[in-house]
Amino acid sequence: MFGGADSAAREALVAKKTVSDRKTRRETAARLGAGMLAGAGFDLEGGTEGRHSVFDTRASTQDASDSSDQEDKKHLSPSLHRCSSFNSDTVFPPRFDAPSPPSNAMSKPSFLAKAVAVFGCLIASSSPFAVADDEDSPNILFILADDLAWSDLGCYGHPWHDTPHLDRLASEGARFTQAYSPAPICSASRASILTGKTPARLQFEFVTKNEPGRQKIDFPTPMSAPPLTLNLPLKERTIAECLKDEGYQTAFFGKWHVSSHHERYLGWSPTHGPVKQGFEIAEEDYGAHPYDWQHSPIETITEVGKFASDSMVQRVGDFLRQEHDRPYFAMASSFYVHTPVRTPCQWLREKYDARVPSDSKKRKNRIEYAAFLETFDHHVGQILDSLEESGQADRTIVVFCSDNGGHPEYTANAPLRGSKWNLYEGGIRVPMIVRWPDVVQPQTEIKRPVIGYDLLPTMVDWAGGNPPKCDGESFADSLRGKSTSTGEPRPLIWHFPYYHPEKGFAKAPDSIGIDDFATSRTRPQSAIRRGRYKLLQFAEDNRVELYDLSSDIGEQKDLSTQQAELTSQLRRELQRTLQQHNARFPITK
Repeated sequence: MFGGADSAAREALVAKKTVSDRKTRRETAARLGAGMLAGAGFDLEGGTEGRHSVFDTRASTQDASDSSDQEDKKHLSPSLHRCSSFNSDTVFPPRFDAPSPPSNAMSKPSFLAKAVAVFGCLIASSSPFAVADDEDSPNILFILADDLAWSDLGCYGHPWHDTPHLDRLASEGARFTQAYSPAPICSASRASILTGKTPARLQFEFVTKNEPGRQKIDFPTPMSAPPLTLNLPLKERTIAECLKDEGYQTAFFGKWHVSSHHERYLGWSPTHGPVKQGFEIAEEDYGAHPYDWQHSPIETITEVGKFASDSMVQRVGDFLRQEHDRPYFAMASSFYVHTPVRTPCQWLREKYDARVPSDSKKRKNRIEYAAFLETFDHHVGQILDSLEESGQADRTIVVFCSDNGGHPEYTANAPLRGSKWNLYEGGIRVPMIVRWPDVVQPQTEIKRPVIGYDLLPTMVDWAGGNPPKCDGESFADSLRGKSTSTGEPRPLIWHFPYYHPEKGFAKAPDSIGIDDFATSRTRPQSAIRRGRYKLLQFAEDNRVELYDLSSDIGEQKDLSTQQAELTSQLRRELQRTLQQHNARFPITK
């Protein structure tokens, strides 16, 4: 339950005042900086040369980085920020009480005067000097799981998965029951999370590939999907870039997957990797995931309670434990629980062999998956332990969620229909947990529908900044216990104009049910949710389905015929929104 109304009101008032004060200080500092430059003789209204060189250095730095052949993956020097980003901690150059110069000297400022003014503005605005208010700005630790199903965790009701660390995290904060990924597939979802924009608007709706082109399906299809998107465009502003502008240190660890593969599967692109998208520190590491077993085999572990050492988790822990002179945004993007699903822990395999019911579908896979998932939970526990050891846990917001629904051949998505790769609830409804010490009451449950592209505006809100134009909405007030209801619920949309699987489509089943434990055929489709109702539209035959999620979470009763008027309204709204987002559509062959 949320705290009392009076407490919530006080918290909201304090938070609002904190943000307001911080923004006022920045605006005042910006005016002072502009005054310094104007006083030194710079034309801030007319010519653009001076304005670009001082206020827009980030753009020129980005242009230069776009053509770079190599990517520095660690401790990249941050680019300069615009002067409007500096704050009350800015140290201005000392004022010299020198004799007044002759009146004619004022018309032509000296080179030294200009240099002092520029240097003062750079001190005020550049990342090494412009730090966020330490007392006001929380650290943000974002842990992103890969392919974790909504019902996988103990705190979401799974009957035999042991996930004690994530369960504890949920008990200490808020557990969202209606959180969604922006897409049913990895790259599209991650690009949307990073930018706050829908995959439709980004025109990044599938997974990235090695080379451009179109889908190649092993079975005739009536439509052709749009060309493949390989890279998240550098023009898109990410969470890291926005928080960097607020004085945050930014760090990324693990799976990127929003750029074409470089040299190996999931290898970071040297032109579109994390450091090109606002992360000052970026460390690429598979850790102990089976992706790396071919190069770094792991011996079988029989000792109960022992896990394989994971170098990626260690890197995250090292970063968290080190001293920080400014707030940080750290993104720990795990490769777990994505296939290949394998565990070196024989003791875990034996544990779940004794626990998983004998009549379970795909029982062997589910035993292996349960062990794999508990290993991931152990990693989360190690990361949270490092945060505690740093002494920063009380001023750090921890966010946890998954990039899409669970893999149908390894986990049950029940009571949800569908799985990863389709737009039924099992493909897009995901676990989300937020721990915000002294703000979010323990064991809070939030039923408000939220989606991955809400994370950017929410995190920028926490930092006291103004997010760029995007499709998401901040849910920070919901965490403070403040009602955000404005009457009509906002729509959430999804757009997947592709086919799946690319290999195996010919043999895949057509139907999509609950716990099929099979990779079914996914055909081009879109969806919209407004309030309790969700509509899916299928591109091949323009067919629609309508469900009332408040009474039919498993999407078993199609209401499109019974509620024809509502169906027509949602269909029109979905199409109108997709057109506004400049969405791409499959074309008939």
